[in-house]
Formats: sequence, structure tokens, C-alpha cells
Amino acid sequence: MKKTGKNPEAGARQALDETTLRLISDIARSVQASIEQGELPHIELPVRSLANVSYDAGKGYFELGKARKKRTLTVNTVRSFAQTLRLMAASRQMVQSDDFATKREAYYISKNWGECGFEEQAESDAIMDDIEALASLHGLSREQLRFYPESHGGSVAGPLTVIDTDPATGNTIEIDCANLGSGAWSVPRSVERLGFRSDAEFILAIETGGMFQRLNNHRFWNRARCILVEMGGVPTRATRRFIRRLSDSTDLPVYCFVDCDPYGFANIYRTLKVGSGNAAHINRFFCVPRAQYLGVTPQDIVDYRLEDATHPLTKTDIKRARDALKNDPFFASHPRWVAAIGQLLDMGVRAEQQALAKWGLNYVIDDYLPRKLQDRGSFLP
Repeated sequence: MKKTGKNPEAGARQALDETTLRLISDIARSVQASIEQGELPHIELPVRSLANVSYDAGKGYFELGKARKKRTLTVNTVRSFAQTLRLMAASRQMVQSDDFATKREAYYISKNWGECGFEEQAESDAIMDDIEALASLHGLSREQLRFYPESHGGSVAGPLTVIDTDPATGNTIEIDCANLGSGAWSVPRSVERLGFRSDAEFILAIETGGMFQRLNNHRFWNRARCILVEMGGVPTRATRRFIRRLSDSTDLPVYCFVDCDPYGFANIYRTLKVGSGNAAHINRFFCVPRAQYLGVTPQDIVDYRLEDATHPLTKTDIKRARDALKNDPFFASHPRWVAAIGQLLDMGVRAEQQALAKWGLNYVIDDYLPRKLQDRGSFLP
């Protein structure tokens, strides 16, 4: 790790901060103007529901629709209205002081708000989601509002230099992810400050920590000239945003290496690629439309003779797969995914990444991944 001059990302962050402050000020002035005119003030918020979501294959993610709801100051809504304004005020103060709060801290901040304090964190989370949905219309996410998630991202290794900023001095810090010994760099809770430099050819997003550790320990990233990113199951906001920003900044494709089961398809991969219905207001920031599914696929079970290393699909697996075929617009728009999920249901089994160890602990490194990467056109969309 070395220190250099100022981080070139600073200008972009400043512009986002200015947008955040301007949005909050505009809302406050609108509320004030309504009161002065003798009208009931209101805040117009996007409707966050599956009914207000669309999928455009050209854009590549679940998109929030145009339906809106009004939060008007009335006797019945005075508390939630006040909470919304107070949380916005807290956001404004944190932007101005270059600070942040976790979702849990945001809940406790309200304990000095008197009667409009939050009774439970679920209450503050819901208000925060409403504010984020509104901010998303102006190109802002929750992280720009300075509300950070509790969970950080996964691990990263390979030919990548991460350009961060020393919070004490403002100087640039460069982290070489190929020079961390047997360890790896951990994605922070917010990645908006980061810059990147890499000569890699692609990003390999890996579902399990165990598989990431194997590929990192054997320096697969050096052999394949790729950046390894551990997702750790359904990727956190920080991990998804990191992969998106990294892919955009370096113009690198993203290949996903996931278990062959309905959860891996419909929850882990789908969430990374196109987002989710109940978070449609932030999908354009966090999804990775250029991601492709490398494996493990149902056909891999046949091609790599893994039949005796599989497990029967559970009732939950079957329901999740059928729901994906019937209700998920992403899978419905891709015939190859419809065929793959149908094949898995016909086979009645699922397979983990680790099933490849049937042929040897390092078979995945010496055979499976090299063979798959030679035919990238066969990856599922």
C-alpha cells in the first residue's frame, strides 16, 4: 500500500454531495412554501412494489415505474412526515460534515427527537427506503445520503489497484490486490470514494468463500488474468456496487461462478445482474447488466459427469424454480434460461461448486474453469 496525491474521484463525489444538499433544500423549501400559503405540505415519493416495476432487456435491469404516492401532513401522518424531514436533516448534516451513519445508528439518532422518534428499526428502515427511492430519481443512492449498510462487501484478489483516500489527510492510498500474501482486500461498506486501475481481462464473481479461497491461494487470478470477487451468497449492497463500479471503470466483463440450484440462479445471480423487484429504485446503481453466468449449469452436471455428486431438489427449490419461470420477467425474456431451469427441474437435482472436487481438489482450476473460459459465447445471459 502506498500514498500518493489527491484522489481523482474527489470531483465526482463533490458533485454528488452538491446534488444531495440541493435536493434536501428544495424539499424543505417546498414544505415551507406550502405552510406559508396555508396549504397542507406534502412529499411525493415513488411507489416501491412489484406492481410498479418493469424489465427492459435493453437497459438490463428491473426499473422503477412512474407510480407515485403523496405523504401529506395530516393528523394521522404527522409523525411519519416529521420523521421523514428529520432523517433528511440528518443526511444533510452528515454530508456537510463528511460523516455517515449506519442503519442502526440512524435508528438511535431519533431517540433525541422527542415524540417523532422511531420505536423500532423497521420503522426507520422504511422511512430511509422512501427517502432513497426519492433520491434515486435524482441519481442518488442511500450511500450518497450518507446512510451506510451494516454489512461490508466480500473479498477481492488479483491484478487490481484500488485507489482510496486517507480520511485523515485526504491523500490517495493505493492498495495492490495482487500483493496481499495469502489474504485478500475486503470491500468497504461504501465504495463511492474508490478509483481503480487494472490490466485484467475479466472479473470472476464467486458465490462461496471456500471456492474464492481456493482460487486465490492457487493464484488462479494470475493464470487467467482476472480479478476475483467473493460474493458470499446473495451479494451485499457494497459488493454489488463495487462490482458495478469496477466493471464500469475498467470496462471489464463479469462472469459469475455460482452453485447450480434455483437459489443460485434466481437469488444470487439474478440479484447481481438485474436487481430485485422490491429494490427497483436502486437497481440502476447496484445491478451489473453486463454480467454473464459461467456456471455451474445443469448441462455441466452431464458434461462433467457429476450426477453422483448432486443432491435432490427440495420442495423449496422446486417452488423457487417454478416461480422464476412463471413470474420473473428476467428469466422469461431469455429462452436459454427458461430451458436451463426446465432442464434442472427435469433432472430433479442440484449441484454445488464443490461437486467438481469429485475429480480432484484443483480440478476446478486445472480443467473446469479453463475449459469454460475457452467458450465464453456459451455462458448463460
